[in-house]
Amino acid sequence: MASAAEQLASNMSLGVFSKATELKQRLWFTLAALVVYRIGTYIPVPGVDASVMAEMMQSHSNGLLGMFDMFGGGALGRMAVFALNIMPYISASIIIQLMSAAVPQLEALKKEGEQGRKKLNQYTRYLTVFIALFQAYGIAIGLESMRGSFGPAVIDPGMFFRFSCVITLVGGTMFLMWIGEQITARGVGNGTSLIIMAGIVANLPHAAANLLEMGRTGALSAFFILFFIVLAAGTIAAIVFIERAQRRINVQYPKRQVGNRMFGGDSTHMPLKINTSGVIPPIFASSILLIPATLAGFAIGGPGWVQTIAGQFAHGQPMYMVLYAFMIVFFSYFYTAVVFNPEETADNLKKYGGFIPGIRPGSATAAYFDRVLTRLTTVGGFYLVVICLLPEILISNYGLPFYFGGTSILIVVSVTMDTVTQVQSHLLAHQYEGLIRKSRVKGRR
Repeated sequence: MASAAEQLASNMSLGVFSKATELKQRLWFTLAALVVYRIGTYIPVPGVDASVMAEMMQSHSNGLLGMFDMFGGGALGRMAVFALNIMPYISASIIIQLMSAAVPQLEALKKEGEQGRKKLNQYTRYLTVFIALFQAYGIAIGLESMRGSFGPAVIDPGMFFRFSCVITLVGGTMFLMWIGEQITARGVGNGTSLIIMAGIVANLPHAAANLLEMGRTGALSAFFILFFIVLAAGTIAAIVFIERAQRRINVQYPKRQVGNRMFGGDSTHMPLKINTSGVIPPIFASSILLIPATLAGFAIGGPGWVQTIAGQFAHGQPMYMVLYAFMIVFFSYFYTAVVFNPEETADNLKKYGGFIPGIRPGSATAAYFDRVLTRLTTVGGFYLVVICLLPEILISNYGLPFYFGGTSILIVVSVTMDTVTQVQSHLLAHQYEGLIRKSRVKGRR
């Protein structure tokens, strides 16, 4: 009986999907945009010797450049036009959100509604250009100083190469930012997250082949590979469990009389996720750590103290791990405070007559929300630190590919779950619209 019911539900979903024309158009648009992104990761920057860059990336595959290359879907290793990927836009978003909490003018824009959000988005775009210019120029200078066994990385160094490299990389970042916004508006899912996920997923087969090759050559034992596969499966299961876990707060609405009819008296719940911030803290922490790492990495031949600091902040070092964990926890609290305002939620409940049993409406309800949210965020932040750092320790000690790291697994699983949820929402909306049309037709008859 259960299997028959599941088969019937599956057939109904397929039937609804076959009729959901708008959803299919959104899916095709998303797929086409991601294909354009992947093509861009193979278009090289003019004037760069790809063989030297590949040799350099191979020697730094387990460093910060390797992590940057992971987020870029391999574009940095090929020095493609999308080498900077979407990371400058993410860094700009972090800075604007931080400033929105500290600068009264920006905080006022957040409360203005749609017009205020448009202005903040515009400021984010301007800041993205500035950050991309800064990083692109650093990459251009670094490329001119690189030399491999095949010769220098730049065929004809000079101001013309720097100018063309900066224009190409900044243009690629701005085009990716536009693609991400188009996916969000006209496709399915969050465009920025999907672009990052597409880069990670595209290189998973190559990373899996490298893992098996390390087992074949004896660099890793068969027992360790089996243990790592079990650990990855357990990590995915933990991510799915925690991301779907909720703390449900009971909310009641009193009865009220309007004319001769009684309204209200309902009891519902307000769901609060354990990990309210989602995948944002690891992405934010990684992008912030990449900015000083880029400066330190290109300071080759500089003062000794710069090299010492660069070594301390290298991937897998204790200082890097501590900072990474601290930033994950910080951004967990920060982003939760941005997306959920206890005072505003308590005021809205009070406005519509809702209350939490045993808690007074108003400031007491806001304090209750804040207390519950603080505890949930503490658990969520600890969960993110464990998920992100445990595989990172294995990567730094055993030389495993970055694509099996906790951050990459968290991004892939979380973005996949969010995208599937949006697809289901579109299907439910389409099914609901179909029922309304049928009821109207019957009413006319």
